Amino acid sequence: MTNLAIAANGLRKSYGDKVVLDGVDLAVPEGTIFSLLGPNGAGKTTVVKILSSLVAADPGTGDIHVGGHNLATHPQAVRAAIGVTGQFSAVDGLITGEENMLLMADLHHLPKAEGRRVAAELLKRFDLTDAAKKPASTYSGGMKRRLDIAMTLVGSPRIIFLDEPTTGLDPRSRHTMWQIIRELVTAGTTVLLTTQYLEEADQLA
Repeated sequence: MTNLAIAANGLRKSYGDKVVLDGVDLAVPEGTIFSLLGPNGAGKTTVVKILSSLVAADPGTGDIHVGGHNLATHPQAVRAAIGVTGQFSAVDGLITGEENMLLMADLHHLPKAEGRRVAAELLKRFDLTDAAKKPASTYSGGMKRRLDIAMTLVGSPRIIFLDEPTTGLDPRSRHTMWQIIRELVTAGTTVLLTTQYLEEADQLA
C-alpha cells in the first residue's frame, strides 16, 4: 500500500444548521496531485482549512492524518509539514517581492544567510528575479500567484494545499502555474489542489 500524505475519514463541518461537509473521505498518496473539483460554495476551501488546522472539523469526524501526523493530537507537526496558498494572495503589496520572501524566511526562523539564499533561489525558480526589488503591488496577477507559491515553499513543506491557484489568471499565466505544480510533484511534493475548472483537474490530477 502506498504511503498516504493525507488520510481523512468522514469529514464533517456545519455552520449553524448549514451542513457544508457531510462525510467526506480522502486518501491522497505521497508525491501525487489530488484535485478537489467543484463549484463555488461546494466546501472545497473548508476541506483545506480543516486539513491545514485552521478550522476544527465537527464532532463525529473520523481520524485525520496529514504528513503521517494525527491532526487532533499533533497539530504543530502537521503545520510543520504543510504549506498553504489560499484563494486570496498572502503577498504584501507595500514591500518588494524579495522582502516578502525574506519575511517568510524570518517566520520560518531561517538564519539570515540561509534565508537570503533560499529567497534568491526561489525567486529565480519562479522567474521573479528581475522584479524582486519592485513593490509587489506592481506585479501582474500571474506574478503575484508565483510569488505566493514561492513564499509557501520557503519552509520546504512536503505537502502543499493550493486553493484555486489559477482563478482570475489569463490562459498563459494559468499554463505557467500548471507547469510549476507539475515540477513540484516531480520533486516529490504532494499537492492537494482545489479548482472549479474540469480541464485543470484533468490536466494535473
